[in-house]
Amino acid sequence: MAVEPRLLRRALQGRLIVSVQAPPGSPMRDPSVITAMAEASLAHGAAGVRLESPEHIGAVRQRCPGALIVGLWKRVYPGSSVYITPGWEEVRAVWAAGADIVAIDATARERPDGEDLAGLIERVQRDLGAPLMADVDSVENGLRAAALGCRWVGTTLMGYTEATANQRPPAWDLLSPLRLQLPSETALICEGGLSSPDQASRALAEGADAVVVGTAITGVDLQVAAYVGRMAADR
Repeated sequence: MAVEPRLLRRALQGRLIVSVQAPPGSPMRDPSVITAMAEASLAHGAAGVRLESPEHIGAVRQRCPGALIVGLWKRVYPGSSVYITPGWEEVRAVWAAGADIVAIDATARERPDGEDLAGLIERVQRDLGAPLMADVDSVENGLRAAALGCRWVGTTLMGYTEATANQRPPAWDLLSPLRLQLPSETALICEGGLSSPDQASRALAEGADAVVVGTAITGVDLQVAAYVGRMAADR
């Protein structure tokens, strides 16, 4: 789905994207389960889905050919804490699987094999033409990612990097400054820690074009573990 950036941002206004993922080892990680959750999310009004791994992206694309898919691939490399679509190989695989937008870690952390973020984005634009969503942890990194060419900027990694480990999502403090300083055609996505419809509404009011919600909707493993853990603590 090749969509002009300004039109894509307009289509996202006030909309929900559901992150349909499951941790390694979970029975929920089966492609048929992921696909069913994605289809249910779209059927009930989600503007799109955020999916992890080429396998899941391909499965959802086959079953839901018209879906807006934000794709990523989590891979861990020695010597780097960057794991969300960390390099060229992962970007190319996610794009080939059928994603419309490829989400990448766009923080200032060292990337695997010393790959440069600017160089990666330039190569993606030159060789694939794939739109990129920058998962960031700060205003500075969000603005840098947009300047490098990322069409979407998401607050996904605030609270999950070494530099922001003392902060807790949702990233309320990032939304207004980013919206004020990002180019008008760049979509601002609030992702991370949203756990209620009221919080999603607040994110829009504070400047987000759209919100991504995952665990609170599709995170069966984490949700059940949280309930069980809290109830056990009371016994």
